[in-house]
Amino acid sequence: MKGMVADTEECEMEDLGQLNEIENSIAIFCMATYGEGDPTDNAQEFYEWLQAGDGELGGMKYAVFGLGNKTYEHFNAMGKYVDKRLEELGGTRLTELGEGDDDANIEEDFVSWREKFWPVVCEKFGVEATGDDVSIRQYHLTVHEDLQGLKVFTGEIARFGSFKNQKPPFDAKNPFLAPMTVRRELHKGGDRSCMHIELDITGSKLRYEAGDHVAVYPVNDSALVDAIGKRLGVDLDTVITLTNVDEEASKRHPFPNSCSYRTALSHYLDITSPPRTHILRELSEYTTDQKDKDFLMLMTSSKEEGKSLYLEWVVRCQRNILAILEDLPSLNPPLDHICELLPRLQCRYYSISSSPKVYPHSIHITAVVIDYTTKTGRPLKGVATNWLKEKQLTNEVKATVPIFVRKSQFRLPFKASTPVVMIGPGTGFAPFRGFIQERDFAMSEGKPIGNTILYCGCRHKAEDFLYNEELEDYLGKGSLTKMHTAFSRDQPQKIYVQTLMKQNKQELWDLLENGGHVYVCGDARNMAREVHALLEEIVKEKGNMDSAKAADYIKKLQSKGRYSCDVWS
Repeated sequence: MKGMVADTEECEMEDLGQLNEIENSIAIFCMATYGEGDPTDNAQEFYEWLQAGDGELGGMKYAVFGLGNKTYEHFNAMGKYVDKRLEELGGTRLTELGEGDDDANIEEDFVSWREKFWPVVCEKFGVEATGDDVSIRQYHLTVHEDLQGLKVFTGEIARFGSFKNQKPPFDAKNPFLAPMTVRRELHKGGDRSCMHIELDITGSKLRYEAGDHVAVYPVNDSALVDAIGKRLGVDLDTVITLTNVDEEASKRHPFPNSCSYRTALSHYLDITSPPRTHILRELSEYTTDQKDKDFLMLMTSSKEEGKSLYLEWVVRCQRNILAILEDLPSLNPPLDHICELLPRLQCRYYSISSSPKVYPHSIHITAVVIDYTTKTGRPLKGVATNWLKEKQLTNEVKATVPIFVRKSQFRLPFKASTPVVMIGPGTGFAPFRGFIQERDFAMSEGKPIGNTILYCGCRHKAEDFLYNEELEDYLGKGSLTKMHTAFSRDQPQKIYVQTLMKQNKQELWDLLENGGHVYVCGDARNMAREVHALLEEIVKEKGNMDSAKAADYIKKLQSKGRYSCDVWS
């Protein structure tokens, strides 16, 4: 069966109804969910088209696999919506919706779904499965000896030369190289680091609102890149092109080509995340020791023993591609096949911690530097935060960062007089710094501002209380009405923002009843989930409601935009 991979953003989705004119056709939708159950940017138009309901999809056969994370409230909302809506528009579902959970093992979920999917397809279309033991290379390697007249990419995201010749509009495929003007350490002690960074957007025509995200395209650690080249005995400055063997494929190259191996490993490939099982399966062909091959094949099997082994040896030990190559000496794959298999290095999103009303020409980031040792004794460093931390700042040359702005629904109420409560421990405070700046600006213009209440916290007041001087200043001016602080480790019994919320149930209920807005930012797995449960408990207790009515009350707050979350796992 011939396959084609396509991006919803680059297709005329209203033509889906014509798919049934192609014999043995099937459309497989892989749908990720973002924010409060929203579509990803590239699926926005498709989502709107589905909502309009103008399409007639009679006879179109389809299957949907959702990509989500169970720590979020709106788990796989887009996958569920697309699966249901395609059927309503006349499509024929071939197999049940697959629900991938990235909090566990999303690839295992996909393999389980795929095992149900293929038998249905084979039966429906009368085709025979050839098995998946055959390794089929998707890309053909060309090594360039002569570079005369060759376009050699050096890290650009899409357009050749875009870093040297910057042209607006700036977006995900054409990021702006923003000069870093400020970088300072926010922690006053302890062994962790949190940076305040300011990026200059003068002349970029980039616009942002308080609550938006800034995306940063990072570069991998050069020491890690060099170590991969050394382990495989490859000259990393060799310039290559990988070209799809299927001439009709929409995706000609796995990343911007032509480029050197060094550029590919530095800018385009994720070399720090633990490789998925399908990568290990393909790599197993390059072992010279049968024991190593059997080991890799077991980890990629659907046996319980294999799943447990993969979880322990790869995921929990955080083995990246270099660690796997180091720990399996007989594994010697060609570097071009690794380049074909590894996923793209993704941009990193940060909640913007400034307001454009106060800082129209700069974007501020508040980021904790990830740096720890894995179970195998290897250092593991956050790609973006360590890259940003190591950038040289001098008066002569300003280090630049490729960025673009992603719009968010995380917004202050239109009226400054509307009361708000902001709940954001640690770097969850980042967007609220912008919110408070906005309220302070409104107050300076003589506008009445409503109660502005902040719940924030950290481990130790003396070490990692972010922006405490600024906050004290806003409290003194009155643009911040109240600040409830939880310093979890400054006393024998741990105190969190949830603890303080329990002590202020009446204050929170009064704010909700007076048309106030609630904002939560930070950890999705524990904090945000517990805050949600606590809000339902407050509504139930203070509003004299049963559980169903309290849950409905909270749902209505969400639908009216009065309860918003900006959380991550």
